[in-house]
Amino acid sequence: MLRATKDIMLPTTITGSLPRPSWYTENLGTRTFLDAMVTNRFREQYVDTVSIYLHEQEIAGLDIVTDGDAHFDSDVGGQSWTSYPPRHMGGFDRLNPHPALAGKGGLAFPPGHILHDYLEARVMPDLVGPVTRGDLQYTEMWKVAQRLTKKPVKFGTIGPELVAFAVQDKHYKKIRDRIEAISDALNEELHALADAGCPVIQYEEPQIHLLAVRGIVDEVINPKYSVEVFNRTVKGLRDKTEVWCHTCWGNPSQQRMFAEVQSYKNALELLNQVDADVVTFESVSAGGQDLELFGKAITGKKVAIGVIDHHGLQVERPTEIADHIRRALKHIPPERLVISSDCGMGREGMSRRHAFYKIVALVQGVNIVRRELGLPEAECLAADPRFSLVPQAK
Repeated sequence: MLRATKDIMLPTTITGSLPRPSWYTENLGTRTFLDAMVTNRFREQYVDTVSIYLHEQEIAGLDIVTDGDAHFDSDVGGQSWTSYPPRHMGGFDRLNPHPALAGKGGLAFPPGHILHDYLEARVMPDLVGPVTRGDLQYTEMWKVAQRLTKKPVKFGTIGPELVAFAVQDKHYKKIRDRIEAISDALNEELHALADAGCPVIQYEEPQIHLLAVRGIVDEVINPKYSVEVFNRTVKGLRDKTEVWCHTCWGNPSQQRMFAEVQSYKNALELLNQVDADVVTFESVSAGGQDLELFGKAITGKKVAIGVIDHHGLQVERPTEIADHIRRALKHIPPERLVISSDCGMGREGMSRRHAFYKIVALVQGVNIVRRELGLPEAECLAADPRFSLVPQAK
């Protein structure tokens, strides 16, 4: 159900995560969100952080905002994205975590590579009983953000596959049983979130494209099954809210996970089968190589393309962003095109200032194209020359 992007031409947003303020020193760990919010220091730091994230997105001019994934801990490579669910769902031995095993077909990085630290930081609790939604408390997190802004707040979550691949299972006999149990628990949690009024729920990183590009097509784990997992996890949600399917190629510590730029071409037919309103793609960091394929393969859904690169600190020029959007519009009509970042910007490595000005550039670039199309432009206070501290020539 289109809610946040309904009737908006070229709506703008970011994928989710933002760099953590240096003064935000509290971590959730295995505490529940509501329990942590009882303590003065966590509550103050958390709410202040979310307030700043929302304010900066608003003055940049984004249409759809996020809470910056503020509930994640400060850890190596942004591991909380993966470890938050097993540390808060039922069925996991939260107090006795172990290093994660390398999954089948997983990427290996040797000692001496920055991403070897990322692998060493994958310390996950064992699965020891039936999975339940436990204390995820997504609804409460979304409420804290949404009551601070009138703009729609998009809330994202990792999908069940990556969690299932990362934990040691002492309960379920088959990996599919483990994946589907996590899927059903997440579905219950996401329905509660939708029932509370969340306008956009973003399922992050189904393994469809990653399994396809790595050639993993065995009888147990394969791209077609990944589509089934996605649809099982979001079953019934589109009757209540707008559902996004976020895809990317990974960005721990702002690093590329593959030696070469990858194409989505082998997975697009399957990605068109996910039960989502919007499918997001990395684009600018791949030079826009798949824009024509996105337009041809993704039908009946909106397509979100990334026009700012999360890997580097160079802030894109608005004219560059406008050029990328014009290229996309040759293949995707403006009523079906959403403008975003390639992936999150808060996985350890980018400063808050870099992230902010990338967002400002995104909105300025979209405004250039909106102006050309005769569409209303977004107000971007951050780029308003009236408020510059440098005297302006008359």
